[in-house]
Amino acid sequence: MGKLRIGEETLLYVLLGQDDFSLRQTLEGIKKGIGDYDLLPANITVLEGQQLPLAQLRSICETVPFLAEKRLVIVEGLLARFDPKGKSSPRKKTARTNNQENEYKSLAACISKLPESTILVLVDGRVASNNPLLTELSGKAEVKRFPLLREARLQQWIQKQVREEGGSISPQAVNLLAKLVGSNLWIMANEIKKLVLLTSGRRIEEGDVRTLVSYAQETNVFAMVDAILEFKPGIAEKLLQQLLREGAAPAYLLFMLSRQVHMIVRARELRSQGEPEVEIQNRLRLPQFALRRTLEQAGRHPLSRVIEVYHKLLETDLAIKTGKYDGELALNILIAELGQ
Repeated sequence: MGKLRIGEETLLYVLLGQDDFSLRQTLEGIKKGIGDYDLLPANITVLEGQQLPLAQLRSICETVPFLAEKRLVIVEGLLARFDPKGKSSPRKKTARTNNQENEYKSLAACISKLPESTILVLVDGRVASNNPLLTELSGKAEVKRFPLLREARLQQWIQKQVREEGGSISPQAVNLLAKLVGSNLWIMANEIKKLVLLTSGRRIEEGDVRTLVSYAQETNVFAMVDAILEFKPGIAEKLLQQLLREGAAPAYLLFMLSRQVHMIVRARELRSQGEPEVEIQNRLRLPQFALRRTLEQAGRHPLSRVIEVYHKLLETDLAIKTGKYDGELALNILIAELGQ
């Protein structure tokens, strides 16, 4: 059977990959292509696929559009539900395989009979090549894959994005930007916007990247987090004063400290769930440089100490917002108390 189409219009899309930025852009393009965008909120349904019953999917797909020709149904995580699992006993494996086979075949049959008024989009991250539902649907769907961009492909994307923002960029600046930010295109797109505004019509150079995408301050923030967690108030105080001299605002530093401690907790959680490094990066939306430091900190510091510091940071934030202390004094008190 060929792809599900009405004339030249595709009824079934499968969007896969860890480049969430490009995937979401493609999804937006599908939304804009189905008719009156103002009526889209009334004609769009987003479903979580891990526990989605067949009857619910069928019912929603068969719902008549409201004042429009088409409705859009987006299902997140349905394919991953059928990814081959790890080792288990032969009896359990056979029972699970039989149940899954019945499920995915029933779902595939339902999806193959989409009404002409429904466009269905299945969205997933990493999916095994032998995923049975994907195999069943691949000949009937328009499958688009979005792997993380690296090296030459990432550099080409940077150049294209800069042009689209109305700027230009030197090859050296492209290389440095790719090295500092990495494959997270959400962060990259944001940095490119700032660089185009900063350079105001002239070409973006390596120095502009170093100025704006500055990891010097961030490196000191990482070091200050380490010093606080390791009960080294002298080092933490020295780093704080250095950052303040360089122009960092106390509110910004408190935000960066809180954010980094939160990232450590999240990284520990994801690692304990067996998530690979590339998936942790995708979830936390961190550049490669920050990811490496966060994972290193997550593996080195006890969770009890990390949580203690996080709660103290929240108390400091409240003290500043209520006017109990000014920002700089509050940070100095925080470091002194956490060093005891």
